[in-house]
Parts: sequence; structure tokens; C-alpha cells
Amino acid sequence: MKFKIILLFAAVFFVACNSNHCPTTPSASDLVFPEIATSWDEGMPLGNATVGALVWANEGKLRLSLDRVDLWDLRPSDSLAGDNYKFSWVKEQIRKNNYEAVQRKIDVPYEQIPAPSKIPGAALEFPLEQFGEPQSVRLFIDNALCEIDWADGMQMQTFVHATKPIGWFAFKNLKEELIPELIAPKYKKTSKSAAVNSVEGQDLQRLGYEQGDVVVEDNQITYHQKGYGDFYYDVVVSWEQKGKDLYGVWSISSSLADDVAATQAAEAMARGIKSDYRSHLDYWNKYWAQSSVTLPDSILQKQYYNEMYKFGSATRKDSYPISLQAVWTADNGKLPPWKGDYHHDLNTQLSYWPAYAGNRLEEGLGYLNTLWNQRDTYRKYTREFFETDGINVPGVCTLVGEQMGGWTQYSMSQTISAWLAQHFYLHWKYSADKDFLEQRAYPFVKDVAIYLEQSSFVDDKGVRRLEFTSSPEFFDNSIRAWFTDMTNYDLALTIFAFEAAEEMAAALNLTDESKHWGEIKSQLPALSVYADGSLTVADGVPYNMSHRHFSHAMAIHPLGILDWSDGEQAQQIIKATLKRMSDIGPDYWTGYSYSWFGNLQARAMNGEEAAKALRIFAECFCLKNTFHANGDQSRTGKSQFLYRPFTLEGNFAFAAGIHEMLMQSHSGTIRIFPAIPADWADVSFENLRAVGGYLVSAEKRGGEVTKFTIYAENDGEVSFVNPISGEQTKQMMKAGEQLSVIR
Repeated sequence: MKFKIILLFAAVFFVACNSNHCPTTPSASDLVFPEIATSWDEGMPLGNATVGALVWANEGKLRLSLDRVDLWDLRPSDSLAGDNYKFSWVKEQIRKNNYEAVQRKIDVPYEQIPAPSKIPGAALEFPLEQFGEPQSVRLFIDNALCEIDWADGMQMQTFVHATKPIGWFAFKNLKEELIPELIAPKYKKTSKSAAVNSVEGQDLQRLGYEQGDVVVEDNQITYHQKGYGDFYYDVVVSWEQKGKDLYGVWSISSSLADDVAATQAAEAMARGIKSDYRSHLDYWNKYWAQSSVTLPDSILQKQYYNEMYKFGSATRKDSYPISLQAVWTADNGKLPPWKGDYHHDLNTQLSYWPAYAGNRLEEGLGYLNTLWNQRDTYRKYTREFFETDGINVPGVCTLVGEQMGGWTQYSMSQTISAWLAQHFYLHWKYSADKDFLEQRAYPFVKDVAIYLEQSSFVDDKGVRRLEFTSSPEFFDNSIRAWFTDMTNYDLALTIFAFEAAEEMAAALNLTDESKHWGEIKSQLPALSVYADGSLTVADGVPYNMSHRHFSHAMAIHPLGILDWSDGEQAQQIIKATLKRMSDIGPDYWTGYSYSWFGNLQARAMNGEEAAKALRIFAECFCLKNTFHANGDQSRTGKSQFLYRPFTLEGNFAFAAGIHEMLMQSHSGTIRIFPAIPADWADVSFENLRAVGGYLVSAEKRGGEVTKFTIYAENDGEVSFVNPISGEQTKQMMKAGEQLSVIR
């Protein structure tokens, strides 16, 4: 019977796609609207980590904003050079109380000079006069396809191919001929444009490019745009109209990569839309099969699947990492917020949280492979600026890993590389891949540990410390943001780096190296705790102001060096820290703060508060297309920030929060449903990934666990809390073996 159903589906698929119409699978998590969005940041997002599109309407025309990840102006930041380009010089200015000199050199150029920066691609427009108002606009997330339907039977479908740098569009039942129009960004400087701040985005004309040529010939449009230096990019659109139906393809190529837009478009047209849609679905069917969750809360359920959809659209094994806006650069005549760059003081790290328990390790490799491939760039930066060996990573950097400047405490943070190194550690722990440990994870972590050892010193009391430290982004960019006592942020990251290096070296039987890292770790001070038992920002500086970045609580999550499983003392610190954060209030939280807070509450085993924080994020800090907009879009007092720069880290941290509620294994013991609300009587998940390389599935019905299975990818001993008896159990498992506990 199953075989017949598959054959029937294939036949229906073939017939439907013969007319260049692509069959779709509706889902309760689809985005469905009665009208087309009229703002680029509310457009329907499509992407494959290399190219992307936003579907919206601009001045009466249907618009596809086309983007590519490696469209970058990579001109050097001239101020980040010279004799004063050293952290020793920065520290000297702090001692002299002359911090304005540091701001002028490192921060001001980032704000006032337009590049380096991510840049937009182009837009494809179709006049809507013959269409009228649509009846429905739908993003089918199972199929990664957007469909617009009109009452008289006209329809448009569009998708970005899952693995090729192309996008398809198809119209049916047209009333008359439809000719696409390619709209190039306005790069040509025609008037003087004043600098604005990096949040609002600077005018594209400040880049100073000569405007590229758009050439229309028969059924093809080509656009060639030269950027800074030798950089250029090309956009090609090809189409064919037969009777009332039109279909076409677009591609963008960058001089930083080998693919050519004209070749990609020609090959796609030769293959045809129905062939490409099949291979597109092959990817997405496999992606969605990797894991699933079923929640009784419809708001969290829908938001979760939209986040995992965007994650699947924004990262690939061989892609660049997820930047602030990934492949959805602003289409408003300006550079994207914060230049669309790579912010490593929180943004990239949170963006990859769903990769681990979410069983998307391969997609997470785009992050790790890039960090690995850019090590020489990081070493050069570390040697020039910090004057040490090993690796630190710029807190704000370009596509190719070069520093961009900004608030010095964070854009050139002393400990940021430890947070990035944690992702190598997490990939190893969740995969149990010994080759990855030996060839990638430990070498990267070791380089970070070498840098941290050399950049710190042991004082006359035998305590290892940094002369000046910081905690993103407390006291913003003032001299007060430099602390003379180790902040809990810098301290927690340093503890983690040496602890991870010690554990990894031991796993590789590098006994002397493991011992060395353990000895270095033992020289570090204890985390600073306030009188009420909560973690401080730094010794004597409690968390006493509402703040968006929970850097003081890093030890709890994501680092886990202070964990609920550690016992009563740790639990008291965790509870006191979260209580203080709640009592101070969320006046100056952004959307990602709520997502992070949901993760923190889950680590504190508080399901009600975790669900509450994540629900506020979904309802108050997202635009209608689910993009995280930083400020409180509901205007209901969830934050004093009301602005709407779009960034992605809050979205992906939300998905990770759901994982933390459903299953935790970071302590080495698998716990199912550790932090769900008491009224979640019916909830389940399939194939979430646990530390050690285990795939876990569980189901609760009527308030009782009815299913719990563990599948082992490797030989080893698994530790888990038996959901029936409540007892902690250990059992040896062979690779390929499945353990089941059924009530």
C-alpha cells in the first residue's frame, strides 16, 4: 500500500509540474496572509545560504529582492593599522583616562565610514496592474516555496533552489504578456550624502561606485556591477512565456566565487523548473526528517518551525556563516543595519545554538569550516593587535574574517575566541566524532588557550587575571566599560576555554597538555557573586540595570560551567541570578534577550517561565514574517526599545530554547521534558540529538510519558534519567542499537 501511495504521488507531481506548476504541502506553520507585504523586512524569505530572496510589493509592483552572501565591499579600514594599532596602546589610554583617543581610532570610523560592508544585489519586479489585489499569499515552509493566488485564477510561485545559486519564478493564467524588470541598487553618487549611524544604515551612494549596466536582450536581462577594487558581481534573469504561462530563473554570481550567473541561469533553463523543484524538495524533505517537535502551544509551535525553516535557508555545510541578516540584505537604498557584518559578541553564536540538540550538525559546519579556514587571518590579527601567539577572533569582522572596528571592548574583545571555540567543543560533544576532535576541535581550542595564557598574567597573590576586562555591552562604549576586576563574562569564557582544552587533550591521551591546561585553569579566580547570591557583572558591580546582553550569566548558559546538576549551591546562584534579572525588569531588553532568557529559565528547570519568555519573543519582537526586529513591535511595554532593525540571532536562539525545554544532555545525562510547563500534557519530539552522539525521541500523552527511545550512533555508555522510574540509569550501547522505554 505504501509503495502505491508513493507512485501515485509521483504521478500527480509529474502531471502538475508539466505545466510548470509546483505541487505544495500545506502546514499549520505556513505563513499565510491576505495581502503582499509592502516593506522589504516583512517580505517572505527564501534562501539557501548562498543566495536569497524576499517577496514583497513595492509601489504597486511585485518585487523579489535578490541577494547573495558574498556581496561585500572589502576595502580595508585604514584606521586599524599603524603604531597605535595595539591593545597595549589601548590599555595605555585607559590608564591615562584618555579613552576618546581609542574611540576616534577604532569606533568612529566604523560609524562614519560606509565600508567595509555587506551590499545588496538587485531586485526583480513585475507590474501588478493586470493582477489586482491577491486572494492569498503563502509561504509553504515544508516546500520552501512562496505562492500568491488571485481570485480570477492567476498564480505566481517562486522558490530559491535548495542547493544551487538560482531562484525560480512561475506565473500561470496571465491575462497578457508579462515582462520582468531588473532594478539595480542606486550606487551612483548623485548628491552629497551625510553619514548616519550604523543601526539606521548609510546611503548606498556613499560607497562611490559607478552605476552598473543593465542590458535587456530578448528574454534575458544581465546586470554587471563593479564594486571596490577588483570586486564585481553579476545578475542574470532568463524567462520564457508560453500562452498564459511564464516561467523564469535568476542567478547572482560574485567574483569571490567560481560560479557564473549566466551559466547557472542557462543550465537551469535547460533542466527546467520541474526537474529543479524535485531536487529542491529532495533537500528539504531530508532536512525536515532530521528532527521534529510537537507542542501544545500553537504560538510556540508555529514560531519554532519558522525558525528552523529560516535556519535551513541560511546555512549549509559549505556556506559562509550566518551574518546579521544572512541572505536577506536590506532593500531600501541603504546599507544593512550594522553593515550586515559578522558580530561575534553574541550574534553568530546564538544563531548556531539550534544546530546541536536540533540534530543539524551538518548545517552547523558552515560556521566551523569558515572559522577553521580563516585561522591565518585570525593569527595575523592576534599577533598584530594583542602581540601574542595563538588565536583570538575579531568581535566584529568581514566576510573574510578581517576586523572592522566598532566599540573596542567588544569588537576587539579579549575573550571572544573562547565563545567561538565552544562551538567546536559542542560539535565534538554532540557528534562524538573522534576525528573531528583530533583534526579540528582540539587544535582550534588549543590555539585559543595559548592566546589566553599569553594575554593573561598571574598577580602577586597567585591569581591569573587580565589587567582590564569588559562585559558586553555594559556601560556601552565608555571608559566605565573597562573593569579592573575580571568580569564574570571574561572569567567564565576563560574558565571554559582552559576546561575544554583540558578535557579534549585528555580524550586524545595528551596527558602533559591536559595537565598544563588544568593547572592554568586552577589559577583563575572564582565567579563573582553578589550579597543576594546572584552573579555580578564584576566584583562589586551587581546586575542592577536592565540590559539586553546577559554576558554576566554566561557561566549558566551557554557555557554550563555553573549548572543545575551541580547541586544546591549552584541552584541557589542560578535562581538568584534569574530572579534579579526579572526584578530589574526588561526595559532595555531586545528580542534576543527574551530568547536567551527562555534558554536560561530552561536550564533552571522552570518550564513556565521559559515558555513565557519565548512566547513574548514570538508575539512582541517579530515582524509578521517572523523576522526578529530587536524592539518591542507590540508596544505593550515589553521593552523601551521600539525600533526595528532586523537581525536573526533572536530567531535561532528561540528554537534552541524549545530544545532546552524538551531535552537536556549537556551535563552528560539525558533528561527528557526537563523544563516544560505543568499543563503540557501532550507533547513529543523525534530525533533530538544528545551529547555522545545519541538520537532521542519521546512522547507524553495525558501527562504521562508513553514513549522514550535512544538510538546510538557510536559505541559507548549512555546515561539517562528513566522517565518511568525517575532513576538515573547507565547502560552500554553499540552503534546502531536502540533502547526503548515504553509505559
